[in-house]
Amino acid sequence: MSSNTKTSGLGNRTETGHFQLGSARAVTLLISVSFILMGLVGSALAQSGSPQALTLEIDGVINPVKVRYLERALQEAQNSDADFLIIRLNTPGGLLDSTRKMVEMQLESEIPTVVYVAPRGSQAGSAGTFLVAASNVAVMAPGTNIGAATPVSSSGQDLNETLANKITNDAAALIRSLAEERDRNAESLEETVRQGSSFTATEAVDLGMVDFIAADEGELLDRLHGIEVTTTLGAVILDTDRLTVVPLEKNLLEHFLEFLADPDVAFLLLTIGGLAVVVELFNPGMIVPGVVGAILLILAFLALGSLPVNWAGAALIVLAMALGFLETQVPGFGVLGVAGIICLLLGGFLLFAQFGDPSPTLEPVSVSPWLIVGTAAALGGGLLYLVWTIRKSQKEEYGEDSVVHLGKVGTVVTELSPRGIVRMEDGNWTAVSDDDRVIGVGEKVIVVGVNDLILTVIPFSEMDRPGDSI
Repeated sequence: MSSNTKTSGLGNRTETGHFQLGSARAVTLLISVSFILMGLVGSALAQSGSPQALTLEIDGVINPVKVRYLERALQEAQNSDADFLIIRLNTPGGLLDSTRKMVEMQLESEIPTVVYVAPRGSQAGSAGTFLVAASNVAVMAPGTNIGAATPVSSSGQDLNETLANKITNDAAALIRSLAEERDRNAESLEETVRQGSSFTATEAVDLGMVDFIAADEGELLDRLHGIEVTTTLGAVILDTDRLTVVPLEKNLLEHFLEFLADPDVAFLLLTIGGLAVVVELFNPGMIVPGVVGAILLILAFLALGSLPVNWAGAALIVLAMALGFLETQVPGFGVLGVAGIICLLLGGFLLFAQFGDPSPTLEPVSVSPWLIVGTAAALGGGLLYLVWTIRKSQKEEYGEDSVVHLGKVGTVVTELSPRGIVRMEDGNWTAVSDDDRVIGVGEKVIVVGVNDLILTVIPFSEMDRPGDSI
């Protein structure tokens, strides 16, 4: 028997045959994998050969977040060789700078843009009118409207005549240039700016402001097929046969930035962050309030960057937090706390009030009055309770007619004229001079009387012997 042959009761098996069988299986597996890879490649090639469109939704106020979203969408469309970009639009208006940037991106885009005002009941108001006018193809769903682009201030008020003419003329020139670039009815589009006119979808089509009406995305794609548009690369014919529509959702960062761009959220971030930082400044070493406050303030500034902020209002809010905290540190009659509440109310109402040149495309922006009043009430109630608790604990410790402080030496930290603040070992105290004289900051004083936590003091220099006690 040959040495390479093995025998068993079940039959003969050669080592050569074993290797042949293994090789056959390997070849079969290799062929199978090859066919699978070829199929995947073929599918990818087939998909890449078919038309593709990206779609995104711009809903709400036009702001820097929307600019970032559109910029990313156009870049993604270019990278994926998309045939065109569909922008589903529903906006009441927005910031002029953001509107101009989005208009510029559409005009300079190598990818055709289709603005579709949808769903039913949506609007392309104010800033939206400019975005529609700048698109390669403008479409509206039934029951939508466009227009009302007359410049108003960011608080919603009409402008004075001189300023209104200046801003209106600029906006009118912009929308005329867009109409000329896209071959649309410049007269009707300019009317939305100069007279604040609004038009239904049917009226907009009849006047040549938009191209057609589409009830849904299916009808939109059907009517887009074969339309010729012009981009920076030249003429392009839209092909929607076997078109693949790929939605481009906002990423997590964009959702977060959109959340921050709410006036109410910005107000709360500024208020809470300012209070936390003030607590840390007056109590160094606590760490947590400082860290949390810094983070909230950074987020507040990020939010305010997307809104037409009035920094005087922001300063009043921070001042309110400082005054509120000082009220808990300085014995007195609540003057600082009342001043803090007033500053908070003024700051909240002035936070987005504009007194300079307004945006001609911005809807009214403001913090909810209920939120402002509610926050002020909560702060006032919290201060009242905290101050009452502090006063109560001090009275329990020292008593109404306590003489514990008699004879103690303190330092004037705010001028006594005759009332002010004196610092002693156990903290700051409200004090009055004994004969209504003025005692300057930094002078040493001695307590000669206590009345309901208000100290009566005289200058230390008036004592016969500095070491004497009263």
